[in-house]
Amino acid sequence: MNVKKIRPEKYLRYLYLPNLFGTQRTKEILSVNPTIIPQREEAKEVLVYVFDYDAAGVEEKRLSAVSECFPYKASNRVSWINIDGLRKTDVELVCNHYNIHPLIVEDILSINQRPKMDEVEGVLFCLLNMLYYSDQKQTVEQEQISIVLGKEFVITFQEDASRDVFNPLRDRLKLSTSKARQRGADYLCYTMLDLIVDNYYVVMERLGDRIEMLEEEVIRNSNKRSLARINQLRKELIVLKRNIVPVRDLVNGILRSESELLDDRTTKYFKDVYDHIVQAIDLNENYRDIMMSMQDLYINNVNLRMNEVMKVMAIVTCLLAPATVIGGVFGMNFDENVNFFHQPWGFYTAVSLMLFIPILMLWIFRKRGWF
Repeated sequence: MNVKKIRPEKYLRYLYLPNLFGTQRTKEILSVNPTIIPQREEAKEVLVYVFDYDAAGVEEKRLSAVSECFPYKASNRVSWINIDGLRKTDVELVCNHYNIHPLIVEDILSINQRPKMDEVEGVLFCLLNMLYYSDQKQTVEQEQISIVLGKEFVITFQEDASRDVFNPLRDRLKLSTSKARQRGADYLCYTMLDLIVDNYYVVMERLGDRIEMLEEEVIRNSNKRSLARINQLRKELIVLKRNIVPVRDLVNGILRSESELLDDRTTKYFKDVYDHIVQAIDLNENYRDIMMSMQDLYINNVNLRMNEVMKVMAIVTCLLAPATVIGGVFGMNFDENVNFFHQPWGFYTAVSLMLFIPILMLWIFRKRGWF
């Protein structure tokens, strides 16, 4: 006989109100203080991958140490060095070899940094977040990525070695006919930004599906749990806005840059990324407006149900009022000069009035359309 094991922790978490309304998530969203020195946890494992390519061929290699990427600085081909997992010593070692400014090193090692773009000593630096949607937690997860564009090289620093959005780029670099193989490092940087921005739409589509289902739930049968879901989705939209809106300024900074690292032919591609990020911002605002309308709809439904209850109670009170008056008259403590009290048909007359008057009131209410 198979006995299903019961996990109490699965159900006990719903008894704690902060878990229901996601207050812990609020703390995570608001816990951003740039004045505090970040204490980044050192990565247990650092993975280094290199794509060294030109129009004629490509070399893909996994390195066992970050120092093995140093020879690619003088390869006379475009080199993409991807470092998964951040350790301070490794980051400083690579940046010192490629003449990257210490301020950029601080930004790479920072936590919860606002997406931005800097141009320091012949190096173009982009910092932003890759977004993912967690089906298990039903939250938007973010991973900080730093892109350093130099002369004939691009170095990317990622926090999580288990995932990124660059697999389509890796597939393109293996094709000799792809544009990425024919262009320089600036086109490689554009492709990375384009993939990151396109993945924003994937996350927003998942949130859009949740918003659509929640809207149907609120319209059909809203309850307190619906309000909790509305609150949770609004927080995820805040996470989206915090990560998406600054990217517009980042791409705009690249478009205005007069760096020699950017080819004029690549500018139109960055304009395409700019259009996509503006559209993503507009879509996020539309989601936010829908959530505000949904919250108003929930409140209106609650008020409507309360009005229905109050209307029923008012009707019942009005229907019982004649019977209360008649019963009160018959319950008085005197009977002088009131011969009606002692008639054989007095009781039946009083009961008939108690029934007839409410029926007449119901007919009048119905005729006037009050219910």
